[in-house]
Amino acid sequence: MLSKVYACGLLGIDGYMVSVETDISKGIPAFDIVGLGDVAVKEAKERVRAAIRNSGFEFPSRRITINLAPADLKKEGTSYDLPIAAGILAATGVISCSAISNCVLTGELSLDGTLRPVYGVLPKTITAKEKGFEIIFTPYENAKEASVVKGIKVIPVTNLSELVKHLNGEISLHCIEREQDFLSDEDCKNQPDFADVKGQEHVKRALEVAAAGGHNLIMIGSPGSGKTMLARRMPSILPDLSFDEALEITKIYSVAGLVPPDSSLVTKRPFRAPHHTVSAISLIGGGRIPKPGEVSLAHLGVLFLDELPEFGKNALEVLRQPLEDGFVHISRINASITYPCNTTLIAAANPCRCGFYLDDTRECTCSQQEVKTYLGRLSGPLIDRIDIQVDVPTLKYSELHSETASEPSSAIRKRVNKARNIQRKRFSQAGIYCNAQMTSPMVRKYCRLGKEESELLREAFAALGLTARSHNKILKVARTIADLDGAENINAVHISEAIQYRILDRNLY
Repeated sequence: MLSKVYACGLLGIDGYMVSVETDISKGIPAFDIVGLGDVAVKEAKERVRAAIRNSGFEFPSRRITINLAPADLKKEGTSYDLPIAAGILAATGVISCSAISNCVLTGELSLDGTLRPVYGVLPKTITAKEKGFEIIFTPYENAKEASVVKGIKVIPVTNLSELVKHLNGEISLHCIEREQDFLSDEDCKNQPDFADVKGQEHVKRALEVAAAGGHNLIMIGSPGSGKTMLARRMPSILPDLSFDEALEITKIYSVAGLVPPDSSLVTKRPFRAPHHTVSAISLIGGGRIPKPGEVSLAHLGVLFLDELPEFGKNALEVLRQPLEDGFVHISRINASITYPCNTTLIAAANPCRCGFYLDDTRECTCSQQEVKTYLGRLSGPLIDRIDIQVDVPTLKYSELHSETASEPSSAIRKRVNKARNIQRKRFSQAGIYCNAQMTSPMVRKYCRLGKEESELLREAFAALGLTARSHNKILKVARTIADLDGAENINAVHISEAIQYRILDRNLY
């Protein structure tokens, strides 16, 4: 007696089809699962055995062999419980093999046959649809997440007995439909708003430029100056989230098991703020069982690193390459996994250990050498990947109690969206989507300067002690400022503003 049932495995954030082949033959009773399964897959034998019996079916007292093909890829997790149980029931004739020939099954079984939710249902559903399957059976809690994929029927199942009755035509389970269309504007209403921020107009402007061009940014200022408050409002001015982007973010969160309860999609741009004690693996991903790290969980959103010099050196150094490439590549013996991480890095730092260097209101207790050593923890290659560096001064009492209304995030986001639309058209054939991703040839092509602008940049290099690595950064930021103004060419005003965002190159610290 032989049967074949289809399941889906995960490789990074992408799924791949798995054939669950079941052979039941005469011989000494045994139950073996082959196909490079991990401990959770091996333990499925006991869960499946108890679930079948407690659901009112007879478990065959014969030699049972389960093969998870392809056998050279590592199988992880508990989502193979349901397809293994269905394969055994099909091989014994309880279920018709034809009834499950065009179906994909996923779910963890309890000992009483109840289905528990599993991770990664969204990428599995996408893969099943791409491979031409018509139906996917999922645990009830995962059905909303899977329902965002069009072109495949998603049928939620409560327990094993219910599945068997449906496949045998005794009852009819209904597929779940997506309840509403994707609306990104609705999810921006409850976010922290820039209208709540008093003063710091030049920092708000720097954050607007960073959002418009996808630039990484660092804020340097005394404790209490508002760096964290400003950073937490960054997602509210990022470009509107498209459905495809929401789907891509949700795939990552689905694999990590972080999709919000009763939600089908992650409809807000992520904001991740790991503590400075975070390990390198937690930051970029990996581990014995590879999982996405904080930089991938911030994909298409914001990765906020508060107190940047306090992070471990190893954690910061491994962050360099993902920020440059836009993805994390993790190599293991059995497979290589890639997680996307196109994120905007927003960092905050005190100028010294006590935090009051260059503060007008409080005296710094650090020596010049201590100030230099503190920010010296940040390596040159890491600073190279931060386009905008801005000083955040301490607010005065008059600014805190000003009656002048601050500009809301919605108004800023309109300008950001307009600038991003310009960049999408500009780079439509280049495979990038924002100015921060421009290569050197692209900088030469799209950031041409006139005579006046070239002379201004040359004088700035000589007068302010700017370094060679600042050149392309200034041009990229100036191109974004020009896009915000709707200007076709970069002019002297755009260059001047971009130069102001290189405080670490001006030897102020």
